[in-house]
Amino acid sequence: QVQLVESGGGLVQAGGSLRLSCAASGRTVSRYGMGWFRQAPGKEREFVAAIARTGDSTYYADSVKGRFTISRDSTKNTVYLQMNSLKPGDTAVYYCAARDYGGNWYVPSSYNYWGQGTQVTVSS
Repeated sequence: QVQLVESGGGLVQAGGSLRLSCAASGRTVSRYGMGWFRQAPGKEREFVAAIARTGDSTYYADSVKGRFTISRDSTKNTVYLQMNSLKPGDTAVYYCAARDYGGNWYVPSSYNYWGQGTQVTVSS
């Protein structure tokens, strides 16, 4: 199975940018569909972005479309989430996830493996 470790979170002002990284070990990320989710205090975990196992398809939540970009570097076995034009509403713990099989890209239950999360705080 794969182990996932997120990094790159922090405190940023509104309008700023951050790049989150999800380093995988144990298995190559190209074996999995990979996703990013986030969870704000008192709210359910929500889908942010995903990239197919083949790397040729990406999916985004409407709330981040045009601002966030998911990508994958198989040579580094790492998935990235580039976040631009950040808003206070983007504040949350961001989680990287991997899934073995198909299903709905947008729901957490479709993913088998999870990282521990990284905090992103956007100040106004």
